[in-house]
Amino acid sequence: MEWLVLIGRLLFAVLFLGSGWGHFTQIQMMAGYAQSKGVPLARGSVIGTGVLIVVGALMVLLGVWADLGALLLVVFLVPTAVVMHNFWNVDDPQSKQMEQTQFLKDVALAGAALMLFVFFATTPELGLTITGPLLGGLFE
Repeated sequence: MEWLVLIGRLLFAVLFLGSGWGHFTQIQMMAGYAQSKGVPLARGSVIGTGVLIVVGALMVLLGVWADLGALLLVVFLVPTAVVMHNFWNVDDPQSKQMEQTQFLKDVALAGAALMLFVFFATTPELGLTITGPLLGGLFE
């Protein structure tokens, strides 16, 4: 069973690692997009969120305080959904549909990351991890 959890962690983390890589290799383009959405300090925000998702994904993948890593991903996903994919402010039907899809994807991933947070924080021994939970004491 521990191998299935590891495979699940890998499959979950790969999306965020790829996205984080994009944050660093396409800073100019992503900063322009963030600026068009009204994000202050767009370049710094792109770099900061890139660090946030790469660190969170690596923590989940490697099992290093995976509970905190999952929570970091929630902290990234919820504001990103609201600020970057605010479909309710889009007039063009095709763009609105695209933004709504991205919004719902981010919300669903935030829900999955929140469940992973609870799973990691309340399960003391998952096997194939480097550390146990950091925030497990919150549930005692």
